[in-house]
Amino acid sequence: MKVEIWSDIACPWCYVGKARFEKALDAFPHRDQVEVVHRSFELDPGRAKGDIQPVIRMLTKKYGMSEAQAQAGEENLGAQAAAEGLEYRTRDRDHGNTFDMHRLLHFAKEQGKQDELIQLLYKANFAEERSVFSEGDERLVELAVAAGLEAEDARKVLADPAAYADEVRADEREAAQLGANGVPFFVLDRKFGVSGAQPAEVFTQALTQAWGERSPLQLIDQGDADACGPDGCAVPQH
Repeated sequence: MKVEIWSDIACPWCYVGKARFEKALDAFPHRDQVEVVHRSFELDPGRAKGDIQPVIRMLTKKYGMSEAQAQAGEENLGAQAAAEGLEYRTRDRDHGNTFDMHRLLHFAKEQGKQDELIQLLYKANFAEERSVFSEGDERLVELAVAAGLEAEDARKVLADPAAYADEVRADEREAAQLGANGVPFFVLDRKFGVSGAQPAEVFTQALTQAWGERSPLQLIDQGDADACGPDGCAVPQH
């Protein structure tokens, strides 16, 4: 079974939702038969790469709330994260463009290190003092290396604005086609969708239902026909 997760590194609910989903996945009896793929979604795609600002200022400007309301929201998110065993800095975080991170995640997917990198990016953005936005590409290279990628390979990806850009845009178009206008958005076997950072129990239900409704392969012809198998290929006798 395949589970695709559309998310953004700048999305706190994606950080929390991933932990809740993984709690359900870890307890799922068929865990070793579930493939998880992370897909790209930018919450702020129009933001310039160098446009970095404090999270509280971004929230007040974007949603028209007061600083007190924005800070209260961050405190609530911190409590929700703590309940899942996650660290979360409720003050002095910043916000910026995540396109390069998504490009790097597509590269990491090719190397089999996508989940390791996205978790490190989440932790760096939400729990650590150093910024993933203001320190430039070298901060992302550090995280890529920590995830098991080669530093020079990561630098090459980040230095080429076209590298994996099409893959990011394709993910975003696909999200729109599937009706995802927010993240996190979980798609199970392209049959079931779960929107938002739902409780682990909801993910358990979704995994169980999706697994139970998988369609077995239906063979069109059950007759004997020449084929190749583990013992080799049948040799024609006539």
